[in-house]
Amino acid sequence: MSGFEIEMAGAYGMCFGVRDAVAAVEELAGREAVTVLGELVHNEVVLDRMKRLGAQTGSLGAPGAGTREVVVTAHGASDADKERWAGRGHRVTDTTCPLVRKAHTALAQLVAGGCAPVVIGKAGHVEVNGLVGDFPGARVVLSEREVEALPFAAKIGVVSQTTQPIERVEALVAALRRRHPEAEVIFKDTVCQPTKRRQEAMDQLCVRVEFVLVVGGANSNNSWQLVEKARRLGCRAERVARPEEVKEHWFYGCRTVGVTAGTSTLREAVEEVVGRLEEIGGRRRGAVAGRKSEVAGSEVGKEVAA
Repeated sequence: MSGFEIEMAGAYGMCFGVRDAVAAVEELAGREAVTVLGELVHNEVVLDRMKRLGAQTGSLGAPGAGTREVVVTAHGASDADKERWAGRGHRVTDTTCPLVRKAHTALAQLVAGGCAPVVIGKAGHVEVNGLVGDFPGARVVLSEREVEALPFAAKIGVVSQTTQPIERVEALVAALRRRHPEAEVIFKDTVCQPTKRRQEAMDQLCVRVEFVLVVGGANSNNSWQLVEKARRLGCRAERVARPEEVKEHWFYGCRTVGVTAGTSTLREAVEEVVGRLEEIGGRRRGAVAGRKSEVAGSEVGKEVAA
């Protein structure tokens, strides 16, 4: 096949919340036996790394774990779930991303203010389960049809799963206001800045490339959102977690291939995939690999406080 140029997205890869959660489990696993309650992050490469360190995997809804030390993942959990585990005698390490905590706080404030709670997100996703777990009356929506089915309330409070595209979130809030024009709809934007930056970088990337390869886990919501956005913008797009998943025939006829990665993807995983692209004829151009792939420490406080 003929060669092609590889362009890296302006912002991609592991965010500070995931980075800190991985570091916390690595430290714990080096001291004692530990059970992670669910997937620490939605990325197979990271999970394999945790397994090699000896970290066990359990379920947030399980009756117990085989270790005293248990870890709540970066996606968060309800207060009720965390209290239940502590009440069973487990020591709970909470690695919830600070920006997910911010969403929990926003929802709690809306409910305290008399709002009927609505969460824009993927029903059943671990982050969404954690958000609604303390509020049995909360409704989860991800389409205009689901918005149309929402019952009337005088005050409706809306937050979002942190990894949803802001364009979708704003469109659904507008649909809710049209559906119930007489209601007071209070929207708190809880889509995280790392997600927004990666989505914005995708806008810029798709102007310059024909094909977008997203490096991310099969269960990573934000990675699939990047794939979907690339396709909406007119590019062909695929997702891989490892270099061996790259299919050479995807790139037949391509002159330019863009590479980005979800917020739970290790920098070295991105480099391995880019290496595979180079093996099949790719030549890197543009942004230096890894630039903006992580949020600098000085930015963390700004994002949480925003």
